[in-house]
Amino acid sequence: MPPSAAYLDPATGATYPIETPRWRSETGGPLMITDLPGIGRGEIDTAKRSLWRYAAALPVAVSDPVSLGEGCTPLVHRPWRGGHAHFKLEWFAPSGSFKDRGASVMLSILRQQGIDAVLEDSSGNGGAAVATYAAAAGMRAKILVPASTSPAKTVQMRAAGAAVELVPGTRQDTADAAVRQAEEIFYASHNWQAHFLQGTKTLAYELWEDLGFSAPDAVIIPCGAGSNILGCDIGFSELLRRGEIARLPRLYAVQPAHCAPLHAGFAAGADDFVPVTPRPTLAEGASIAQPVRGREVLAALRRSGGGTVAVSEAAIEAALMELARTGLYVEPTCAMAAAALSDLTASGAIRPGETTVVVLTGTGIKATPRIAELLGLAP
Repeated sequence: MPPSAAYLDPATGATYPIETPRWRSETGGPLMITDLPGIGRGEIDTAKRSLWRYAAALPVAVSDPVSLGEGCTPLVHRPWRGGHAHFKLEWFAPSGSFKDRGASVMLSILRQQGIDAVLEDSSGNGGAAVATYAAAAGMRAKILVPASTSPAKTVQMRAAGAAVELVPGTRQDTADAAVRQAEEIFYASHNWQAHFLQGTKTLAYELWEDLGFSAPDAVIIPCGAGSNILGCDIGFSELLRRGEIARLPRLYAVQPAHCAPLHAGFAAGADDFVPVTPRPTLAEGASIAQPVRGREVLAALRRSGGGTVAVSEAAIEAALMELARTGLYVEPTCAMAAAALSDLTASGAIRPGETTVVVLTGTGIKATPRIAELLGLAP
């Protein structure tokens, strides 16, 4: 393992020992991990059929990973509206979403460092992933959710044994409450914790391996707070430094037009997100008005030569149904990535013959009540 790995405050350049668990800097900002050298194909542990095959790329050597077989998700080449793309089926994960990657790595490292109880705030996949992996790790978990959250989203957390607290007000009110409670229980937030991004970076390594140890030309990713954007940026940058790929793939962040602060920031040429007033959206999992790592996400997009797309509610619904009728039953949040593929192709940003990956982040099973409404089947 790289001996120099440390927590890094990207705003100030300050570093902190990686051996001491922490979730933010002394000035209150989110942390990253200092640049790592990456690994080559010879360092993949092919005996493991999980993301832990890339353990040598992580900043901390974990002797006893908390793993349920996450990672190694299918990559399928499928037709889409007159063209083709590779669809990465990230819902083939124990809790049903890509967030299992981050939860597995984050909780494995924290448990090894002596943390036995964690706090998370989420109304959906993040909370489910942390609850699931905390259960597997023998750790206690407390999940704060907005009081308006559908019980369908919290049942999975409760079933895993997590304590669920309903917080009145907005999603931001819930995040603020979590920060206050972090004085009493370690805050293992999927939005704040640097080790969560070390888990999501394994998506980049896996796509590289899936594609015969080459990088795709473009990766289209549903985006709320941006952990998959940052994970791909970290992972592909490591592969580039290692000399395993010749260039970074273009990363495209897709947001619902009803809540698109990163898209607004990118379009304005700003360094950070532009505040927006969120409106209700089918893509509930991406409805984050104040992404904590906005500066880092926008920098990653620009570094890759990619960009952002905001998609309408009608486009999200159409893509959702079209995917389902080709056998891909996904939640609305990730259906918008397929909708964005159409927009990017029409604009010429995605060109014929390129290798394009559309990341489908969560299963439609979690959104079945909402999908039933769209189909006119709700009681």
